Amino acid sequence: MAWFLYLLECSDGSVYTGIATDVQARFDKHVSGAGARYTRSRKPVQVLASFELANRSSASSAEYWVKRLTPSDKRALAAGLRTLESVLPLPEPEPVAEDEPASP
Repeated sequence: MAWFLYLLECSDGSVYTGIATDVQARFDKHVSGAGARYTRSRKPVQVLASFELANRSSASSAEYWVKRLTPSDKRALAAGLRTLESVLPLPEPEPVAEDEPASP
């Protein structure tokens, strides 16, 4: 099942970051006041962007890194001036298997 990282613009101009399997349904929950505590006092105005990820684990990891961005960097990401990949840490290189010595 695909998961999405999403960015919401809130009524105070802040940018909220979250993850969900259905961005529109989650946005509707935020608008109704049943979403995150943050958006209860800063009503969401619109979805700025959403990014599809393979699974919940990768979505949670992306959320961790995007939440550390400044509001202007989040807006740049939403506008396509930055890529999601540019925000995430580089993947660890896979270890190179050494050739085993030939047996006698």
